[in-house]
Amino acid sequence: MAVVGRVPVILKLLLSLILCLHFNSFSTLTQAAGKWEPWQDRYPFIREASTFSSSSSSSSDANYNKPYDYIIVGGGTAGCPLATTLSQNFSVLLLERGGVPFANGNVSFMKNFHISLADTSPASASQFFVSTDGVFNSRARVLGGGTSINAGFYTRAGPSYINKVGWDSKLVNESYPWIEKQIVHKPKLAPWQEAVRESLLEIGISPFNGFTYDHIYGTKVGGTIFDRFGRRHTAAELLASANPKKLDVLVHATVQKIDFDTSGRKPRAVGVIFKDENGNQHKAFLSKRKGSEIIVSSGAIGSPHILMLSGIGPKAELERLNIPVVLANKYVGHGMSDNPLNTIFVPTNRPVEQSLIQTVGITKVGVYIEASSGFGQSGDSIRCNHGIVSAEIGQLSTVPPKQRTLEAMEAYRRSKKDIPHEAFMGGFILEKIAMPLSRGNISLVTTNPDDNPSITFNYFSHPRDLKRCVDGIRIVEKIVKSKHFTNYTQCDKETLDKLLNMSVQANVNLIPKHTNNTESLEQFCKDTVITIWHYHGGCQVGKVIAPDHRVLGVHRLRVIDGSTFKDSPGTNPQATVMMMGRYMGVKILRERLGRAAGL
Repeated sequence: MAVVGRVPVILKLLLSLILCLHFNSFSTLTQAAGKWEPWQDRYPFIREASTFSSSSSSSSDANYNKPYDYIIVGGGTAGCPLATTLSQNFSVLLLERGGVPFANGNVSFMKNFHISLADTSPASASQFFVSTDGVFNSRARVLGGGTSINAGFYTRAGPSYINKVGWDSKLVNESYPWIEKQIVHKPKLAPWQEAVRESLLEIGISPFNGFTYDHIYGTKVGGTIFDRFGRRHTAAELLASANPKKLDVLVHATVQKIDFDTSGRKPRAVGVIFKDENGNQHKAFLSKRKGSEIIVSSGAIGSPHILMLSGIGPKAELERLNIPVVLANKYVGHGMSDNPLNTIFVPTNRPVEQSLIQTVGITKVGVYIEASSGFGQSGDSIRCNHGIVSAEIGQLSTVPPKQRTLEAMEAYRRSKKDIPHEAFMGGFILEKIAMPLSRGNISLVTTNPDDNPSITFNYFSHPRDLKRCVDGIRIVEKIVKSKHFTNYTQCDKETLDKLLNMSVQANVNLIPKHTNNTESLEQFCKDTVITIWHYHGGCQVGKVIAPDHRVLGVHRLRVIDGSTFKDSPGTNPQATVMMMGRYMGVKILRERLGRAAGL
């Protein structure tokens, strides 16, 4: 009986161990081993990159035998709906450098949100980097892109944003619902989110706009890509609507560069060179049919990175790494921006249900207020590294500012295994700067596409951004002191000062800190800035691409993703990035086929 009584504990420990050892190892396709996963019945066109040449013939020119009407580089937030749409009428090859999300427990379940971001293994769904500003960050490396690793909040861009970028509002309003009907859900509001909602209204962030996808001033509850069981639905699921006879999706296909024919007046994209999961190189070529194109949809970092590796970018930078210059364009990789995020961790006197972003306050002072709560893991999995979004960063830091090296933080995380689980109770109030004016850039470090480029965002380099942050922190202070938070914690000025200092002392970034200085909210903003992963820019309209997203000075090449944005849309961009994939797919089909496309 004693042994039977221990079985649940043993199973719990085994589950925790599996989580710590990264679920990502299960994301590899298994048909090579003769096993067929259930999800493959729904997505029979997804396969490992190494099968590409064997699907043609054994000749050295095998990969030239099946040209595609469209080759899409990046199976992310924009790439999946784009590929799905184009496949209705044309042959499409979608290349994704990561694996599939479907059998990946870190990706699939909200309770494992922390672990997915904290996993720094080569097979992880997220690729860790630190900007030159000293801020920890991540980029997606999985089919579905950012929708596979984000906090799930779904909200549209406002009408003014749509008008500003020059989109067809009718088609936009047809494209959003196409996404929403397939993967978006109404959340069940968690108690922490209810408290934030009532506090926002109490301090004047009104009116209450209820549950809505729309971007409206006031307080609202938005959509989510997590269903009521806490399971994530990513952009990869949009591929289920594709024409399976016209779509090939290769995972673990890392594009090395785009191939060009430079014999004419303008360079002409003709194909891509990519390597598979075994490191073997392949070539995929574009059809010679009029209208066929390569479309780069690799995200705000990946797309300018690939353009530069392919010879399109600042001339001096390309020549520095001996990359043949196909087209000199000084704007590639420039105009980068990341919306600064600052948070206050609020410890509570009892456990708080886990929630990611559900409630948002859209203010008129240029900041958005959001919230998250709870510790989603079992007590045992506290031994794992939960990364930059873990509750412990706001409460339990023991590493002095001058000693905050990556090695010191790793040692700190290992040491926390003896901390009681109850110490992690609490939640975050987040404030994000809308439409920051500070700008940065990316530059090449190596010619290896697996390596991160050097990334600089120059947080708060523009004084207006800093002023907005101060305004936002003052709003957060009012929320924490509001009557609706008295159910969780009593917060007078002395307690609030402690919370601010607690945030300054935490391991949130590698920026030198100024502790015990709560009187200067400007300094607090600079010291505690982190990311909410809404970076954008690098291939902007009018500088790198035309309004139709064609790359300037090049034939048969477009960029369609968040790298083309000057400002991040809405409070959270994923809805609009997915919409853009669908929107541009329909635009391209109509352009090529006329209204007979039926879309």
